[in-house]
Amino acid sequence: MLDVCLLGTGGMMPLPYRYLTSLMTRLCGSQLLIDCGEGTQIAMKKAKWSLNPIDIICITHYHADHISGLPGLLLGMGNAQRTEPLLMIGPKGLERVVNSLRVIAPELPFEIQFIELTQPTQLIAYKGYSITAFKLQHRIPCYGYQIEVKRSGKFDVQRAQALQIPLSYWNKLQKGETIVEGEKTYTPEMVLGKPRKSIRVVYATDTRPISSIVSYATDADLFVCEGMYGEKDKLDKAKEYKHMTFYEAAVLAKQAQPKQLWLTHYSPSLAYPEEYEQDVKEIFPHTVMSKDGQSVTLMFDEE
Repeated sequence: MLDVCLLGTGGMMPLPYRYLTSLMTRLCGSQLLIDCGEGTQIAMKKAKWSLNPIDIICITHYHADHISGLPGLLLGMGNAQRTEPLLMIGPKGLERVVNSLRVIAPELPFEIQFIELTQPTQLIAYKGYSITAFKLQHRIPCYGYQIEVKRSGKFDVQRAQALQIPLSYWNKLQKGETIVEGEKTYTPEMVLGKPRKSIRVVYATDTRPISSIVSYATDADLFVCEGMYGEKDKLDKAKEYKHMTFYEAAVLAKQAQPKQLWLTHYSPSLAYPEEYEQDVKEIFPHTVMSKDGQSVTLMFDEE
């Protein structure tokens, strides 16, 4: 299972009633954070999530509302006596940007490892997560993220017994390990069925609507997408600043058919997103006008 929490839903600046957009996931005790704007630590504590188990931080792009909270977060993790390495993923220039921000957080008791995104699509596997970064269309280089938890096929006990595979090896084979014993080699394919349906969360902000978003969001368990504007007369502004309206995000969801669409990254001028809910749901009924701290536990399908 995968726990998901949308810490904040705001764009551009934090407000007294709305934190900046960021997302956290939790898998077997390991946490992943996407974006870290000003006030993210407070949003995290308000949602009752801890910062110390964060093993991965993904940054979409280098606008302040998506990264300016990072120095404080890193200091908080250091003060919590973290010693394990932290993996950071983001567009080209990540190490330079983070080290510049770390002028005010120079000493940390843990190593930061960097993966800089230079290709239209990049795949990173870490701590049980399969992370796909895909390029979006914003005013500066920006990436969306697909967070996937894969699930292997069912273990075939009868097949393992027929092949006389020692019982002590079964657990390792279930975890995908290959075992060599003298002249014998046991592989997971010998005892596992076809891979089963994974859990997928797709996160896309800040961007104009593009076809690659639909490709990744198709049949996703959760599609978290920016909806900067609810007012229909703001379409030209959305195009100018390379953002999306609620309706454009809903059209993407209609094409992709995820189980749910969570709208986020609201304009500071948008005080009551729910006022536009009915019109948006006419396009995609499974739309949620997200609120800070909204969470869900995603489970593997029963088979």
